Amino acid sequence: MKIDAHQHYWQPARGDYDWMPRDNAILNRPYWPADLAPSLARHDIDGTVMVQAAATVEETEYMLGLADATPSVKGVVGWIDFDDTYHLASLKRLARHPKFLGVRPMIQDIPEVDWMLRDEIQWAYRTIVDLDLTFDALGFPQHLANFQTLLARYPSMRVVIDHVMKPQIREAMAGREAFADWATGMTRLAKDTDAYCKLSGMVTEAADGWTIEDLRPFAEHVIDAFGPARVMWGSDWPVCRLQAEYDVWHDTAQALTAHLSATERADIFGGSAARFYRLR
Repeated sequence: MKIDAHQHYWQPARGDYDWMPRDNAILNRPYWPADLAPSLARHDIDGTVMVQAAATVEETEYMLGLADATPSVKGVVGWIDFDDTYHLASLKRLARHPKFLGVRPMIQDIPEVDWMLRDEIQWAYRTIVDLDLTFDALGFPQHLANFQTLLARYPSMRVVIDHVMKPQIREAMAGREAFADWATGMTRLAKDTDAYCKLSGMVTEAADGWTIEDLRPFAEHVIDAFGPARVMWGSDWPVCRLQAEYDVWHDTAQALTAHLSATERADIFGGSAARFYRLR
């Protein structure tokens, strides 16, 4: 089964995509399953994991409705408010939906770097573990040490790192150091925890004019550190369109993994996501 482990559908008119630039014609428009279907068919992709893009439960419910009507959507990663214990009931309710997989707090957008370790939000992680849900870790390299602490605190929580933790590839392209600290932190997470990692979101961390060689050191490090059985490919469509269309990123990822065996490539392009998210 070939899986795109990370994509979005949205309708900006809903009004809760606060991060979305209003003047960005690529992002600020509706994206529906019919828009992605040709790319999925072209690359023989059997299904996708749809991931939240708004910090509201209402968007999660909207996504579940789309998933109910879209066979290619195998599961949904949603959102709850970790700062509000009343959302415990929301999480338990959402968990009863057969396509609800887990949650993703938008940590990259939270100014407080240590937010994830605050005492008052630990109830959310405990509930994720108790309900056997997944946790998508969305952050930047500056969050690596805190994720190390968090995952050590909850070793049984099923965690996947989104977008290879967003290394600043554009900085590396400009000749500035952006690899060493990121690589050290990712190696520690791979070695000390059972976390998976998404090979996704790389092109949008690169500058205009990027090439496959700009991405290669980062992709190879993740694959070497986590191993193909814990790496899953995702398109991050339509966000990827800021730097590359779906076909370009898919083919780039294929080239970045061309040195692997057929079994290892099958893991990255489907098997790892199916195991981690327990997709039907």
